[in-house]
Amino acid sequence: MAEALGGFEKLLLLAVLRLGERAYGAAIFEELEARTGRPVSPGAVYVALRRLEAKGMLSSWVGDATPERGGRAKRMYALHADGLRALREDRRAWEAMAEGLDGILELDA
Repeated sequence: MAEALGGFEKLLLLAVLRLGERAYGAAIFEELEARTGRPVSPGAVYVALRRLEAKGMLSSWVGDATPERGGRAKRMYALHADGLRALREDRRAWEAMAEGLDGILELDA
């Protein structure tokens, strides 16, 4: 069983998974805000990314310098197998708990 994750950590892992090779701090931040419709603190994103890396859920490395960033490099992120496993386990648990509640959990309700 993978390590339990908080809601924000799960959203971060999903953003990294969705972005793939384009997963770096600012893109992750933008993805979270765009998909959740909620404001996100950049500081909270970076703290949680470090925590997830310490848990072995993802890894990071410094990419190449880019002209659009004034020659500065981006810190890139990639999901590890443990991170994917944690997301899968959480989804299975959520779906099991939500089973039979479709009428109550409708988005239009």
